[in-house]
Amino acid sequence: MKLLSVGTVAFDALETPFGKRDRIVGGSCTYISLSASYFLNDLGLVSVVGDDFPQETINLLENKSINLEGLQIKQGEKTFFWSGKYHNDMNTRDTLDTQLNVLENFDPIIPESFKNPEYVMLGNLVPALQLKVLDRLENTPKLVVLDTMNLWMDVALEDLKKVLKRVDLLTINDEEARQLSGEYSLRKAARIILDMGPKYLIIKKGEHGALLFHGENIFYVPALPLEEVFDPTGAGDTFAGGFIGYLSATDDISFENMKRAVVMGSAMASFCVEKFGPERMENLTQEEINDRIAQFKKLTDFTMNYEFA
Repeated sequence: MKLLSVGTVAFDALETPFGKRDRIVGGSCTYISLSASYFLNDLGLVSVVGDDFPQETINLLENKSINLEGLQIKQGEKTFFWSGKYHNDMNTRDTLDTQLNVLENFDPIIPESFKNPEYVMLGNLVPALQLKVLDRLENTPKLVVLDTMNLWMDVALEDLKKVLKRVDLLTINDEEARQLSGEYSLRKAARIILDMGPKYLIIKKGEHGALLFHGENIFYVPALPLEEVFDPTGAGDTFAGGFIGYLSATDDISFENMKRAVVMGSAMASFCVEKFGPERMENLTQEEINDRIAQFKKLTDFTMNYEFA
């Protein structure tokens, strides 16, 4: 298997200044896999849902060439549910309800055909479960990417530190980077976090873009200025899916190619926020993706003709 994604497949209830959805498919693994599926067709998903999860969504994922052998369907149980309301700035939100349901006793079982992936994306989960996934793989992947959140820094920091020693790249947002490192300066924060184990670090800054760190090397890509942002839910996971999907497809984990992957991830995330949940990610065309990449290139490309005295 080229790419293995592990995380949540869930139901969300969302409210933003642009509207409301009472029940929509969500979860880190959903966004990661959908985004990555535009770059390769050899990817598998490990997650868990209840028997209330819609068959049409399962069909959609399978039609995207996502292998669902690792998706557990628990009979008589309910799928993980999260409800949130976004503030007017769309950067902050309030969690209204969280129902763990099947996630409470989730044991990530790795099918035999999934145990030798070349690339692994560990979506946001309890760090102990992320460790369990790595323990159950038979070989060391070329690249392991980890996503996490501030909750685990509060309640499971020691396990999180253990995972960080075993991954190649960590992706978190700026608030989480500051909490994990204890430093406000993101450059200082990056240095401290890289000393914890990962060779690479991506710090996402929402509408202000993303930073890639490796040693003393730094790369920055802005977010694409959009006229309207309907729902930022899943944008970070969509970014991660585009990033690792591109790396898996090109099979090149050099820093130079990671820079291209960050742009690709940013482009995919810019689609995600244009509709509620994963709706926009379901039917993208290659032409749309190519056009979005061209917009990013135009946004950052310039020549300097000025000569200093």
